[in-house]
Formats: sequence, C-alpha cells, structure tokens
Amino acid sequence: MAETTEVAAADGRPPATRTQHAIRLLVLLAACGEPATPADPADAVKAIRSELRLQAMDFWMRNPDYLADELVTLVEAGKVEASFLNVAWSLLNDPEPDLHWYPMPRWFYGAYEQLDDAFALLETYGLATLKRTGRPGYKSQRNQFFLTRAGASAAVELADEPVLGWYAKQVKLVKKVAGDDNGQTLKDRQYRQATYAGTELGLDIAPIAPHVRQRLAAMHITTAASTTGGQA
Repeated sequence: MAETTEVAAADGRPPATRTQHAIRLLVLLAACGEPATPADPADAVKAIRSELRLQAMDFWMRNPDYLADELVTLVEAGKVEASFLNVAWSLLNDPEPDLHWYPMPRWFYGAYEQLDDAFALLETYGLATLKRTGRPGYKSQRNQFFLTRAGASAAVELADEPVLGWYAKQVKLVKKVAGDDNGQTLKDRQYRQATYAGTELGLDIAPIAPHVRQRLAAMHITTAASTTGGQA
C-alpha cells in the first residue's frame, strides 16, 4: 500500500511539504502530549503514546471544516460555551484556516498519512524522538512520540511567529475537541461523519463545509430563540 508524504490540495495549490507536516506534529506534541515519565527517553518532556490519536488530531489540524463540526457537536452537548459557534464559523469563513487545508486519504483505520519523513525531520533537529515497540506489521507494534526540551522551546517560539503562529492557535482548538479520548475513540467520532465514513479507501476525504454551515445556522436560531423566550 503506497502512501505519499505530500498531499496535493484539491484546488491545485502546491502539496503540503514535509516541513509543514513536521510543524503540525511538533505543536500537537507540545499542546496535546501527556507529561513524560522517568521510563521515557531522557530528554523527553511530553508524549503521545498512540499513533492513532496523533493521526486523528492531525486530521483536525488539516481539515478546519471537520474541526468546526466537532465544535458544533460540543456546543450541542453542552460541553463548551455557545461562543464556540463563532469560532466554528470563523474556521469555515476566515481565509487563514483554508490556506492550511490539506486533505488526508482514508485507509483501513481512517484518515492516515505516513509520519516517518516528517518526524525524521524533527528528530534531525533534536526536537522530538520516536520509540517503536513490538514487531513491524503486527498489531502488537506500537509507536510512541516524544517531545524534547528543545522541541518544547521551539513550539513556544512558534507562537510568536507572524505566519507560523497560526499553528499554535489552531492546535488549542484541536486540544479542546480531542480532550483525553484515546486514539480509537477519536477515530470512532470521526467515522460518525457520513462523508468521512463513506470515502473509498485510498481517496481523499471530501470537505463538509456546507453541512457544517447548515448546522451552524440551526444552532444560531436555537440560541436566539432560547434567549428571547422562544421567539425565533
């Protein structure tokens, strides 16, 4: 099964580069990783212990419409305040998130793109490290991803960069949406979206912006009605 390390945008834009992918992984480790333990590599400060979880969160980083859909779901469930509807709307309509939209193909376990090349770039600069356990090709194989002290410092510096600072802001929303759910739970949540689940193996998962706009419109009407005594 051949999978590329660069994904061309559907509208003809240049493909996402290995550097862009590496930056996404870096900020995900910094924002969404759990504290490292004494048993982890000596220089590690954060860890994501499931590739499934990392892939699921990378999908939301790259697909602002799916991220917006999750925010709407959280508002509906009463898990976050209604102001996140405005955040979701911005994800669909502001130009910056769309500039960072890069679709992912669907494989057997959902959205997937090989991480090796991008993570190797982080390892080259001492920003992160990877630990593999188990036998390659077997279910027992497990990849754990670690952020180093240097990587943590780099992630802080990114937040102040005029262009790259977008990643630091976007990852906060991904963290809000992902919560503490494990990788399988995140994938199960993504599969509840019909477009995602219905994508043929090997094809890019299509956008769902029109669907999310419909949900947002309905939520705004409901919110308005609840604050005016039911008058829509």
